[in-house]
Amino acid sequence: MKRVYLDNAATTPILPEVVEAMLPYLRDAYGNPQSLHDWGDEARETIEKARGRVAALIGGQPGEIIFTGSGTEANNFAIKGLAQAQQSKGKHIVISAIEHFSVLHSAKTLEKWGFEVTQVPVDGYGLVDPEEVAKSMTEDTILVSVMHANGEVGTIEPIAEIAKVVKKMGALFHTDAVAAAGTIPVDVEQLGVDALSLAANQFYGPKGIGALWLKKGTRIIPFLDGGVQEGGRRAGTENVPAIVGMEKAAELAQQDMSSRIQRLSALREQLIADVSSEIKHTILTGHPAQRLPGNASFCIEFIEGESMLMLLSSKGVAASSGSACTSRALKASHVLTAMGIPPEIAQGSLLFSLGLNNSEEDVDYLVEVLPPIVDRLRQMSPLYAKFVKEQGGGK
Repeated sequence: MKRVYLDNAATTPILPEVVEAMLPYLRDAYGNPQSLHDWGDEARETIEKARGRVAALIGGQPGEIIFTGSGTEANNFAIKGLAQAQQSKGKHIVISAIEHFSVLHSAKTLEKWGFEVTQVPVDGYGLVDPEEVAKSMTEDTILVSVMHANGEVGTIEPIAEIAKVVKKMGALFHTDAVAAAGTIPVDVEQLGVDALSLAANQFYGPKGIGALWLKKGTRIIPFLDGGVQEGGRRAGTENVPAIVGMEKAAELAQQDMSSRIQRLSALREQLIADVSSEIKHTILTGHPAQRLPGNASFCIEFIEGESMLMLLSSKGVAASSGSACTSRALKASHVLTAMGIPPEIAQGSLLFSLGLNNSEEDVDYLVEVLPPIVDRLRQMSPLYAKFVKEQGGGK
């Protein structure tokens, strides 16, 4: 059976060059960077070199990179740490309605700590309007967080324009760039942000390593207590092999970004066109043009996402869905409902996220196996039966 991985938004496969770069630090160069001997010196110098490469990927300075255990940790660190550091100036936070749960749940925690949180709406494409951000801000607003790109629907946000609004109001601005950094050009100076989160496993590096870029001079409260690692801002023995892997992945991403974007965008357009033409009552979600190069996300009406995923998996295809099975209830994606998509349609969401290992043949195979799956599920759907009856037997 053919196997096709179309779930690169969840994680990308680690590149062979990245594995090779990591191996010496798994086998021989195993020193603790905090140790005062040759083994420690080697590890410490390795980390500082990696810090420079990761910073270069996003146009930052080496001293502005704080390595974390994941993008989720970087988001938690940014939201909670920046808010606490600024709370003498105010206790109001603004985020968008389509943020990753690591931002949404961090904001909920801040509410429990006495902060006020406002969620900014998005339009039908998932775009945040800078004017909506301005309207949501008050004199007590100390922090705004809007993601650079949404990993579920692919929409790329106007971060630079939002940053101008935020700066005018005197607040700090964080962006979750986990879905963007290493995939599309990201430059912290051009964006005008104060903090930015990224993760290696989104650009063909290892899992378990991320980073928070923090603009020089920006105060933050650490939430891990312990040693003096990462300039005293993130305690815990550094994961040297993973940091080296992130360094190599960042180097390759910066080197190959243009060709990757060109190739993945072409595959994405092929996938979108073929699925849209082969399957009726299919809605493309996210912005049609202002979207991540490998993202093709849909809502397929009258059926439910998890059922499609299971049947696709039986055909060797890996994809994802925005809907989630929780307890006994199906819960539609908060991103899709925030975009105004009715829950009954949002439950039929499918995300195909293309990566470097994909080809035109993979897209052809998907378009071969998906329509029969949709037909099979629709034949069992009472919603579809009702629709056909209302249409007088037509499809």
